[in-house]
Amino acid sequence: MSNVVERFIRYVKIDTQSDPHSITHPSTAKQLDLARLLVDELNALGLRDVILDDYGCVMARLPANIDAPIPAIGFLAHMDTSPDLSGEHVNPQIVEHYDGGDIFLDEVHSIVLSPATFPELKKYTGQAIITTDGHTLLGADDKAGVAEIMAALDILTSHPEMKHGELCIGFTPDEEIGQGVKYFDIQRFGAQYAYTIDGGEVGSAEYETFNAAHAVLRVKGRNVHPGSAKDKMVNAALLAMEFNAMLPAVERPEHTSGYEGFYHLTSIKGSVEEAEARYIIRDHDRQKFEARKQQMQSIAAILNARYGDRLSLEITDTYYNMGEKIKPVMPIFEAATRAIQAVGLTPLVVPVRGGTDGSQLSFRGLPTPNIFTGGHNAHGRYEYIPVESMEKAVEVILKIIELSTL
Repeated sequence: MSNVVERFIRYVKIDTQSDPHSITHPSTAKQLDLARLLVDELNALGLRDVILDDYGCVMARLPANIDAPIPAIGFLAHMDTSPDLSGEHVNPQIVEHYDGGDIFLDEVHSIVLSPATFPELKKYTGQAIITTDGHTLLGADDKAGVAEIMAALDILTSHPEMKHGELCIGFTPDEEIGQGVKYFDIQRFGAQYAYTIDGGEVGSAEYETFNAAHAVLRVKGRNVHPGSAKDKMVNAALLAMEFNAMLPAVERPEHTSGYEGFYHLTSIKGSVEEAEARYIIRDHDRQKFEARKQQMQSIAAILNARYGDRLSLEITDTYYNMGEKIKPVMPIFEAATRAIQAVGLTPLVVPVRGGTDGSQLSFRGLPTPNIFTGGHNAHGRYEYIPVESMEKAVEVILKIIELSTL
């Protein structure tokens, strides 16, 4: 057995939460605490050219130990955790031989991880499961990926008889806020293609993501005493609500799955005088994605015509469906699915209902599909990961490397 669990427990106890409101890179200095630890560990394993750059990216290289001209393969994971829930004082718990029932994360506060709510838990009956204590996220997204890559490297460097081409290793900050590889030096990284270890359920592999944008709606109102407001007051908060009501209600995240896109209102605040609503826009299909953005602009135009240019809408693209760049080089993805099969799993190929660093990397010239970590329920207190799934991820990484030498 690899030391993946030991590494994972060590990494999740370091708070690396990113900050979407920061203007620094990385967005939080505490991400560098894990980055510096990884630099030390990579050096201890004997990797070459280990660096921590000015933007918080860690890179390293394991030279080939075979003479055949094999393309350099990259493996990446992100160090930060989501801003959605605290990543401070993470207290992981290991449930040995899970019995298929409720797991009490905190009995005092009745915080329960239950198969009644999360039925996929039943798949892991009899296995060891790592959970939170109910008060923070766990950080398997994506410290599981970090630990799995490091555990695979530990095995390779301990067994020089295992043949491999050149391996390029990268650990990035700020993936959770869409800034993870903005300053990632692909040329310095040196890989011809790569894999992010940042997926979910054991056996899953992805080459498609959403196209993504975020939108900020700002509304200017006119506040007048309500006793004399007739034909004078313009309530900015109500205008923001009217805008939202004109978006199709069935196209929200809670009503969509698979390849279905959505509009997601992530926050709203306001008063009579002014209001602001923030959205994310998602769709796998590029034309539908563009149509969604246009629909929001059209709604704003209708309301501006009705109320006198009181709404401004700013839409910014975040990333695009990496399938557009990976389909022309599908053998690199097929290598991953063959590796998953070779370790006794059935590949689960589904579109990512989100994005990974691979989205931006693929559009910047480094095709980068995504492979499972084994984690479930990311970004919240009910996050968990089976130990056996982590071990399988390590096996898959090693099998991809092995298959590349054949």
